[in-house]
Amino acid sequence: MTAERVDRRLAAVLAANVAGYSRLMGADEQGTLARLKAVRKSFVDPAVASHRGRIVKTTGDGMLVEFGSAVDAAR
Repeated sequence: MTAERVDRRLAAVLAANVAGYSRLMGADEQGTLARLKAVRKSFVDPAVASHRGRIVKTTGDGMLVEFGSAVDAAR
């Protein structure tokens, strides 16, 4: 057996998406995108940052966020 070093760390992961996104996009694509961008800029991104989170990936209406602490994630 080789003695490879494995780095480990604890993290809390948040996976989120917008409920009804497809329906909203079908009804008003431009308005839905504008509202999503506004909510991310004014609420979501600052909340993630203030709780020491890191947005790993965004996809349309979804996002994957990592927190180094479960306590920060829960707050």
